Amino acid sequence: MATQEELNSVLAAVREAVPTLRRNGAEAEERRWIPDENIDLLEKAGVFRTAVPRAHGGLDFDVAQQAQVITEVARGCPSTGWLTMVWLTSTAAAALYPDRAQEEVFEGGSARVSIVFAATGTLTPVDGGYRLNGTWRFNSGVRGAGWDLLGALVERPDGTEEELVALVPTAELSVADDWDVTAGAATGSSTTTAQDVFVPEHRVVRLDEAMVSGTGNRANAGATGRNYALLGYILSGVAAAFVGMARGGLDVFVERLPGRGITYTEWTEQSLHPLTQQQVAVAGNKIAAAEALASTWHRELQAAADAGIQPSDTDKAVTRGRTAYAAQLAKEAVEVLFTASGGSVIRRTEPLQRIHRDVQGFSLHALVQLNTNLEVHGRVLVGLDPGTYFL
Repeated sequence: MATQEELNSVLAAVREAVPTLRRNGAEAEERRWIPDENIDLLEKAGVFRTAVPRAHGGLDFDVAQQAQVITEVARGCPSTGWLTMVWLTSTAAAALYPDRAQEEVFEGGSARVSIVFAATGTLTPVDGGYRLNGTWRFNSGVRGAGWDLLGALVERPDGTEEELVALVPTAELSVADDWDVTAGAATGSSTTTAQDVFVPEHRVVRLDEAMVSGTGNRANAGATGRNYALLGYILSGVAAAFVGMARGGLDVFVERLPGRGITYTEWTEQSLHPLTQQQVAVAGNKIAAAEALASTWHRELQAAADAGIQPSDTDKAVTRGRTAYAAQLAKEAVEVLFTASGGSVIRRTEPLQRIHRDVQGFSLHALVQLNTNLEVHGRVLVGLDPGTYFL
């Protein structure tokens, strides 16, 4: 369990890095990958140790503490924040693998792991493990990760298929240069291919077991306080990234206000206009509401993990709805600020236009789409089952 001093140290270092992350935004977008400087700053801050178990030299931050870190990174750069979310939550997922695999991944106490849940690969059983073949799209962070978690199907002797997740060194994969998008451009979420890659048995787990932290052959399989409901834990990180993007948007909006008038009016200071004041307040309250909502699932996820149990399917469905709604509030905050910024905000030199595009693009992710998640949430509120196994 991380100490308050350790948390404060990481957060202070990240906050110090925020201006650099923000300044590097244009370069990151142009090259379609974040600069090495961003990664180096976060490495020095200890960010990539926060999800590594204490037994392997990590800081072992809990779900709420990791969310604070992700939010601060995303405040500086949306793409870097998104990648931090991916790397931390995937690192925690790697802690669900047998001890032998954990020793390989967490050597040195710092790790960056990427993930694609979609089972677009196949695993063929061979002596000692499996052969992995397949192609995975939207593999955020693979360019900067040492390991990749890849969903794949295996056909069992009775003809049934089972969904597994293979843990593979990124050096054994090929990564295409095909990430050319208008939002989240710096995430380098490139298509990744495995061609006849051998994956030893200790680096493969069943998806259904991983989703409930029910995997075995690991010393941390007991009530460690870190065996979260995996999807809820990941969605907590996603929501934290959105909150950070909105906080960054509020930062830059306020910073560019001094001396700005309202064109074709007599207002020489936009900040003196009541509408601008109301818009800032609306955005700030939407962010605060998202953070308050986050505190509910942080408490519930941690309480269940501390007790060594999994939340009910109903609770997990509620978490899906709440995390998506928090992300929506953050998105709306950015939209309010962007609309209030005047025509000059569309300049590529203005960070707010990038934040606006990024938050719009990230909101299209299948795990964040509001209507889908509210349907799952609403079903349990009216007494139905969640309507999905992906909880």
